[in-house]
Amino acid sequence: MPFPYRALVLATLAFTACTTASPPSQRSILAGDAAPRLVARQFRFTEGPAVDQAGNVFFTDQPNDKIWKYGTDGKLSVFLEKTGRANGLYFDRQGNLLACADEQNQLWSIAPDGRVTVLLADRQGHRFNGPNDLWVHPGTGGIYFTDPYYQRDYWTRTTPDPGIGGQKVYFLPSGQKEPVVVDDQLTQPNGIIGTPDGRQLYVADIGAGKTYRYAIGADGRLTNRQLFVAQGSDGMTIDQEGNVYLTGKGVSVYNAAGQLLQHIDVPAAWTANVCFGGKNRRTLFITASEAVFTLPMRVRGAQ
Repeated sequence: MPFPYRALVLATLAFTACTTASPPSQRSILAGDAAPRLVARQFRFTEGPAVDQAGNVFFTDQPNDKIWKYGTDGKLSVFLEKTGRANGLYFDRQGNLLACADEQNQLWSIAPDGRVTVLLADRQGHRFNGPNDLWVHPGTGGIYFTDPYYQRDYWTRTTPDPGIGGQKVYFLPSGQKEPVVVDDQLTQPNGIIGTPDGRQLYVADIGAGKTYRYAIGADGRLTNRQLFVAQGSDGMTIDQEGNVYLTGKGVSVYNAAGQLLQHIDVPAAWTANVCFGGKNRRTLFITASEAVFTLPMRVRGAQ
């Protein structure tokens, strides 16, 4: 998931609000000839969209330290201020909003009324690089999260904690206080998403320009790492047909076999993240630079 918002300074590509055609043999994943619709362009850098059980989407404006809510009624409102510089978000089974709060390199659980509980503050006394994106296992409730290092202008430190030992993927079993390293062989892990049956996990190594697929074991450990596609990603999501959505220069959609189905151009310098929202989960919600967009879809998001 989330790419540093300073990447906007480096982004020079322009995008149009159209979508490229899917292969003739492949049904479009879009609803008809739909194109991304601008909801608002009032932010500094949007990230981390997550959907609650009702279909409302919550997302972050990290530079402004806010979490916003986009309701199923189409209205925008501020859910929380002073969010710990929240980045990636995901809802747990109890309806709490989990957040990668990288101001102090922590994982938070935010109750519906805005009360914050710090789930993780460090590992064995060492500061994380900056938890970036996360996914909750639908069966066990365990949390998988990525921990790349992106230097932030609001940090006093300028180097990683040497004791953390690199940029890794972690698993925090439900009810535990100590995360387990499940992959320490990636260059810069970022986006992460799992399948609704809890059997597979996708992790984007944005630093290496690759996305991998793993099998999830009964103990939460990852096995059988395979290259899914030779493309990295910021944020990620998955739909009911098993298609995987990667972000960066727009949205690239791959089927479970790693074949490109469709590329969705987004009119922004950088597309950071996506999720499915709305009452029927047929709206793709897109966070892109200083804006957010919606896109009607033929497919539904995985639940």
